Amino acid sequence: MSITPLMPVYPRCGVRPVEGDNCHLIDEDGTRYLDFAAGIAVNLLGHSHPGLIGAIQEQAAKLMHVSNLYGSPQGEELAQKLVDTTFADTVFFTNSGAEAVECAIKTARAYHQHAGDENKFELITFNNAFHGRTMATISASNQEKMHKGFNPLLPGFKYVDFNDLEGAKAAIGPNTAGFLVEPIQGEGGIRPATPEFLQGLRQLCDEHDLMLVLDEVQCGVARTGTFYAYEQYGIEPDIVASAKGIGGGFPLGACLATEKAARGMVIGTHGSTYGGNPLAMAAGMAVMNTVANDEFLGQVRAKGERLRARLEQFIGNYPDLFESVRGAGLMLGIKMKVEPRPFMVHLRDNHQLLTVAAGDSTLRLLPPLVIEDAEMDEFIEKLSAGAADFEVPTGS
Repeated sequence: MSITPLMPVYPRCGVRPVEGDNCHLIDEDGTRYLDFAAGIAVNLLGHSHPGLIGAIQEQAAKLMHVSNLYGSPQGEELAQKLVDTTFADTVFFTNSGAEAVECAIKTARAYHQHAGDENKFELITFNNAFHGRTMATISASNQEKMHKGFNPLLPGFKYVDFNDLEGAKAAIGPNTAGFLVEPIQGEGGIRPATPEFLQGLRQLCDEHDLMLVLDEVQCGVARTGTFYAYEQYGIEPDIVASAKGIGGGFPLGACLATEKAARGMVIGTHGSTYGGNPLAMAAGMAVMNTVANDEFLGQVRAKGERLRARLEQFIGNYPDLFESVRGAGLMLGIKMKVEPRPFMVHLRDNHQLLTVAAGDSTLRLLPPLVIEDAEMDEFIEKLSAGAADFEVPTGS
């Protein structure tokens, strides 16, 4: 047998972390890496946050898992905190982002079908989106590389260009249940929705009694400088899928909805064995208690502005390599003039700087939200050194 014990679906690199120290990862050979990937926007409090660690340790000693057949004081507390902080009236807890999106899709369909309209099952989604790796969520994403080997896809999704409001409007038909959209496309290249686009989708939903479903798995939970990114657009969604940062590194997701949107999610319609377990709830409360306040969110905005200003000043030194900076808060992307993956590998292997490649020739920068000026200085130093000794491929 030649297959590896870990199913070989990831192109794993040579970095093998065994320890974390705030904004750094430490390899099994002792090498320290500055982590501007944060587990792809997950470790928002870094890797050794005492409040998060303490909450998990304390809860683990008391109770880790209990069936959802019983009352959940821990789940009620976190759900109430999310309801108080957001547009939502109710929350379903999951273990991952894909599960949160699945719940959001079911909630949008159930909204119509619970009221007797069996024809409304289709969600309009947007090109270059990423919604997860389940059958439903790859079907919701118009990316051939995710579809190959898994056809036939599930019906119920129609694709339109991102930021094309007229295209979205034209796609509405008798089967339309709503729109599923990332306010800022993450895997698609840190591409923010325009205010006109997102506000226009909200208006179309109001006019046609459709559900506006936001996938904030990557851009949510303080990442962009507001608790959720939708707040920066002056709108409120009907349903939001959330995960990644919400557990600070512990597997946790959530589907948030208004009372109106959740009218079809009644007893027996949905469930999860592990979703909302006490250990996850303790992690979620520790995160919320740290980030869901104006002071912390203001710091994220300020840090993001400082980092962005330094990046915009820096990229002018390498016009053959970099094009522009985009994003919000500490969800930033550098649009490159070359394929970003070789540069990402170069930064990682030669300068111990961890970043993430994305679509649309973009290098993603997703540091822990607790970075300080010292880590920003270190980042700019490593990025500068990496740009200086990177060999731009010929023909780029």
